[in-house]
Parts: sequence; C-alpha cells; structure tokens
Amino acid sequence: MNNTILCFDLGTKTGWAIGGADGDIFSGTVNFEPRRFEGGGMRYLRFKQWLSEIKHTAGDIDAVYFEEVRRHVGTDAAHVYGGLLATLTAWCEHHQIPYEGIPVSTIKKATTGKGNASKEEMIKAMRAKGHAPCDDNEADALAILHLVKERELGYVH
Repeated sequence: MNNTILCFDLGTKTGWAIGGADGDIFSGTVNFEPRRFEGGGMRYLRFKQWLSEIKHTAGDIDAVYFEEVRRHVGTDAAHVYGGLLATLTAWCEHHQIPYEGIPVSTIKKATTGKGNASKEEMIKAMRAKGHAPCDDNEADALAILHLVKERELGYVH
C-alpha cells in the first residue's frame, strides 16, 4: 500500500483506522455524543475539527472509506449517521480526497466469511490480525482498512 488510507465506522461512537504508506496502522474510537448545552449541530462541527486534526497529523490522506449502512434500527442512529456522512463527504470534497462507502455485509463477509457476523466475531477477527480494538466500532474500521488493502493488492481472504 503506497497511500495513506482513512477508514470509518460512522456513529455516535465513531471507529476509525488509518494506514500509512509506511505500513503502520493506528486506530481508535472517538465519541461524538452531544454535550450538555450544545446545539444539535455541534457534534458535526467537532467531527469536522477532528478530521482536520487527523489530516494535519497524518500529512496527506489519499482516500477515505466508510461503512455504508443502508438500514438503521432507530431513527436517531439514522440521523446521526446521515449527519456524520454529510460532514465527511463534504470535508473530503473540500480537500479533494476520494471517498467510497462499502456495504456492511461486504465488510463482514471479507473479514469473517459471514455477511451477518456479530460484533464479537468482528472483534475476534481483528484480534487474530494482531490488533486490540477497544470495541466493535474500532474493529469495523480496522476491517475496512484490511479489506481495502487486500483489494489494492488484488486479493481478498
């Protein structure tokens, strides 16, 4: 992989993973819960600020990938996802960074062999690759990064 790739599992607790040109991988989870006395749009402004900080730290970001969710259990989750997705894609457009959504089932199938893998199975699969995700959000972001890297190399496990 010759590029710096940033991957996301968007949500109130957003999982992220970044793979650099040097092969190093960093990942984590960022909480974008609304704070007391904040307006409804503040979580999106904090997300945009966080994106700019990670871009500054990483140098260049060559591509962004995110988990593309087509069905949400709750209305609130759908609204948060939509707002974060709009913020992310506008930020990518502004910085001329290509972006792509990858369906949930594609990520799960490439990672575990099952398109309906559980959160625990995703965490276990990332641990097997040498990572220590703190939760399923970070595990999903790492899974996207591994999928993209394998796709670039022309194979998928």
